[in-house]
Amino acid sequence: MAMQKVKVGDEVIVRTGADKGKRGTVSKVFVKMKNRKSRLMVLVEGLKLIRKHVKPNPQAGQQGGIVEKEAPMDASNVALYNPGDKKASRVGIKMLKDGKKVRYYKSNGEVVDGGEDK
Repeated sequence: MAMQKVKVGDEVIVRTGADKGKRGTVSKVFVKMKNRKSRLMVLVEGLKLIRKHVKPNPQAGQQGGIVEKEAPMDASNVALYNPGDKKASRVGIKMLKDGKKVRYYKSNGEVVDGGEDK
């Protein structure tokens, strides 16, 4: 499988939509298949909250009502937060001299994953 540009635990900034400009941490990354095309989706903690009407389920001890929960958003709508520049940055993938693949910020070339640029 190819290396993903967005991973669980990354701090991201939303680029489009109602939550544009807000920062959050990625809690889940998954692939959504639709009409034989795959899309990378992310769940960001505290962002893109939806209201879902839930029926009560007495067997599971679940109460009915309106529940707020996070909805997945497309990975193309988020960008990694670069603490050096204090703004969003695009991410690229490159090979180090020792053969290891790492992610790096395209704005300043700094490595994201903690590997050293050799």
